[in-house]
Amino acid sequence: MSVGGHLFLALLEGTVAGMVLALTALGLSLVFGVMRIVNVAHGEFFMVGAVVAWYASTVTGHFVVALVAAPLAAAGIAVLADRLVLCRVEYRPESTIVATIGLLYIIQQAVLTLYGPYARPVVPPFDFRVEFPEFGYSGYKLVIAAGAGLLLWGTWLLVSRTTLGLYMRATQQDRDMAQAFGVPVSRIYTVAFALGGALAAVAGALIVPVQQAHYLMGLDALLMSFVAVILGGLGSFKGTVLAAFLIGVSDGIVSVFFSPTLAKIVATLLVALVLALRRGGLFGEAEA
Repeated sequence: MSVGGHLFLALLEGTVAGMVLALTALGLSLVFGVMRIVNVAHGEFFMVGAVVAWYASTVTGHFVVALVAAPLAAAGIAVLADRLVLCRVEYRPESTIVATIGLLYIIQQAVLTLYGPYARPVVPPFDFRVEFPEFGYSGYKLVIAAGAGLLLWGTWLLVSRTTLGLYMRATQQDRDMAQAFGVPVSRIYTVAFALGGALAAVAGALIVPVQQAHYLMGLDALLMSFVAVILGGLGSFKGTVLAAFLIGVSDGIVSVFFSPTLAKIVATLLVALVLALRRGGLFGEAEA
């Protein structure tokens, strides 16, 4: 294969990885933007989505069921965590960090006990290849990118064009003022936390036929989501999506031509470079 062919393959791989990362990171950004808490357990929602997708597709034989069950399961866990823990510590930043670290270990150990330590494959719902001049490429991966793009668009419509989105933005701007105008802030927090978990879970369900389901797969998703959110600007929708896409493409190119480990190093250096030039990230508020 020529250098141009390798580069095109790297762009395709990077686009798929970037779209999945954008979906995962958007959930983390949404939770931070609305609730002002850092959800350390966010990667576990990604893992739960993959594991539930494995279970649902294995039991029913239909991957569509997995795509519905995964976000519902993660959203249910998120609602319970919010009602039982986060609201009881009044969403204080320090307390919620400790609480979500505990949630991380509880989810991880529960999945280890019920699911086991082994990576388990999920058969893609369809198998076809798109033929390019120098190589054939998985059609399912292209569907992953398209599906993630549609979900990102749908989330943007939800946040920017609906009453629920208006309440989220009002709560993000000023919690006390929003509450004074009748916005049910507590319910908005619960919805935002559930929506963040559901976005991560559906990303995990989409990618599991490519990566396999494993109870430790949430760690990498969490770290890369943090990188994307910090690079794009904390709480910024478009910044998070753009940063995730840039990270995915650079990861794909470096992985194809060099190694995946070097790709992670490049992503970290990219964050350091951007923060050195603009401390608030690409679309965050620059500090004075």
